[in-house]
Amino acid sequence: MDLEVVDNYSVMSEIAANLVAGLIQEKKNAVLGLPTGSTPEGMYAHLVEMFREGIIDFNAVVTFNLDEYVGLAPGHPQSYHQYMKNKLFDHVNIKQENYNIPYFHDKNDPGKVCEAYEKSIKAAGGIDLQVLGLGVNGHIGFNEPAPCLHTSTHLVELTEETVKANSRFFDSLDQVPRKAITMGMGSIMGANKILLLVSGEKKAKAVRKSFRGLISTENPASFLQLHRNLVVILDREAASLL
Repeated sequence: MDLEVVDNYSVMSEIAANLVAGLIQEKKNAVLGLPTGSTPEGMYAHLVEMFREGIIDFNAVVTFNLDEYVGLAPGHPQSYHQYMKNKLFDHVNIKQENYNIPYFHDKNDPGKVCEAYEKSIKAAGGIDLQVLGLGVNGHIGFNEPAPCLHTSTHLVELTEETVKANSRFFDSLDQVPRKAITMGMGSIMGANKILLLVSGEKKAKAVRKSFRGLISTENPASFLQLHRNLVVILDREAASLL
């Protein structure tokens, strides 16, 4: 594990963007696993700027998002489809057929949706670099603390803690979806390289538990310690309890 503590969120975002950009420059058809939420916004902004300056080209890049809410249409303002379009996809030259986000509606069989997503990842040759954030309860993607964890993409019931944390993006708590489709821990750990970004004092306990505690399904992020090529970038607040 390569763990780096930097001064602040801005520096963390810049370093993360440089790592992603370096991969794209080295491998034009790089396969990226991408997260949503507040943490990667700075990284995406830097990547958009790099594209505009001609430093990187997304034409052959393939992406797979970690997760998506169940019950929100792709055009919903709080869907992760819309998040990715707003933060990255609409501002670079990535092909629509090259970005992948799991989507489930009532007419679909969730098992088949999840199975198809796994097959798409394998067909792309696997994920070269998986970028992750960290939940305050140690969740990765929407892999929540539980007695056991799914290895592959699956339908999940969100914990009240996660629903409450995500309510800041909605007008009220009642509007937050209670279910999502997420890559499993096996899907995530199968990436050639993992980049974990963590910012803010409120994540400090989760960081300490994940990297100074026992490996447990009750703290999904703790399994990242086992990955052969893990890079962790923390700002000083997130690292304050290490």
